Amino acid sequence: MNASERIRLEKIDDCRYRIPRSGRMRVDGIIYADANLIRNIHEDESPRQVANVAHLPGILEHSLAMPDIHWGYGFPIGGVAAFDWKEGVVSPGGVGYDINCGTRVVRTNLMTQDLRPKIRELVQALFQNIPSGVGSKGALRLSVPELRRVLREGSRWAVEKGYGSNEDLDRTEDGGRLEGADPSLISERALDRGRPQLGTLGSGNHFLEVGYVEEIYDPEVARVFGLAKDQVTVFIHSGSRGLGYQVCDDFLKKMGERVRHLGLELPDRQLACDYIQSQTAQDYLAAMAAAANYAWANRQMLMHWTREVFGNVLQMSPGDLGMRLVYDVCHNIAKRETHAIAGESREVCVHRKGATRAFGPGNPAVPEIYRGVGQPVLIPGDMGRYSYVLVGTQGAMEQTFGSTCHGAGRLQSRTQAKRSSKGRPLHRELEDQGIYVMAASRGTLAEEAPEAYKDVREVVEVVHRAGISRKVAKLRPWGVIKG
Repeated sequence: MNASERIRLEKIDDCRYRIPRSGRMRVDGIIYADANLIRNIHEDESPRQVANVAHLPGILEHSLAMPDIHWGYGFPIGGVAAFDWKEGVVSPGGVGYDINCGTRVVRTNLMTQDLRPKIRELVQALFQNIPSGVGSKGALRLSVPELRRVLREGSRWAVEKGYGSNEDLDRTEDGGRLEGADPSLISERALDRGRPQLGTLGSGNHFLEVGYVEEIYDPEVARVFGLAKDQVTVFIHSGSRGLGYQVCDDFLKKMGERVRHLGLELPDRQLACDYIQSQTAQDYLAAMAAAANYAWANRQMLMHWTREVFGNVLQMSPGDLGMRLVYDVCHNIAKRETHAIAGESREVCVHRKGATRAFGPGNPAVPEIYRGVGQPVLIPGDMGRYSYVLVGTQGAMEQTFGSTCHGAGRLQSRTQAKRSSKGRPLHRELEDQGIYVMAASRGTLAEEAPEAYKDVREVVEVVHRAGISRKVAKLRPWGVIKG
């Protein structure tokens, strides 16, 4: 395929478009989108990245993209691809720089009328007590041996240190700990970056949002998830900070060398990869698992401090607050999973980059409390509109290796967003809508302006209609902390 050629898209149905296999592509590409979304998707050239991923050795079935797709490093953000465990490859660009960037939702016993007199005070207290912003440093000062424990144990380390409960672990993807993590593979540079940042939100699109349940779509599943109309919720979005970035950077260099050594012909050098059974790939997966564990410990601590702030501001006990974790999901990860392919059970490495796991009912990987209905799926929107809680489906298991969207997806680059927001009083605009926002910098606020993102409602409608996840509840933002 000539790099200057526009990617050809064929409409499959109202929710899917195909990129037909051509040239050295090993499989077709499939993009989940409707007619409105596909226009913007086509404009940013991310379909070319979907096609590029289809060139990689050992890819199975299709190179997939969710409706929140946009241009990324190597793989598109919103990309999903599964590779044969014995003959396929793993690519750091298929996970991304923020390893295990993810979200968690906390439900409370509070209703909107309970919080209304205190919402401003609460947002201010959260901003003062939750470290955020570029290069932000947390309250902890870990020794290297202690940091290595975090990298091995993930959320369990945090819970053992008093930052939460075993119930939190039960309601976290993989129990908040990926097996096979090897801290000895983490570079000194990555360790140095990670030591001061545990328990910090970070910058960019990371946030802590106090909101409430505005609408319930599936009362039965909402009941199982512990959600009710007008109930106060907390949405946390953060990842592995500078440590995860450095792990990705380190292994992209190593795999670039391996690509040259193996003589692999790739359409884009950002797709640097190695065969899963190689030592370099196994080392990457073990280092990636360590970074993922760091991210889970990070979100666990952020949630613990959020619970403390709520208690202090509202002068309520933990029991009265009822701040229980609904679920925690990652959306930048590569995992060894078993999936049915052509009627046969296959071991695969599923890359989800800006995509969320969405396992359906009965899957043993889903916590027992949710197994009858399916895995909770958490989809943040932008700070001016809404977010969603969905549930995983059997349709996702059959179509997308148990995957769905991860958010709204950007419409504008950060530079474009800053330009279009220049001189606008975004704080005041949001406050006029009843949303109180505090940010570590004006630049972040401009970059994260609501219009910089697609309307997450459109994204969610596509995955709902396609049957790869199902709507449960819509959450409305009320108070937002940004880095």
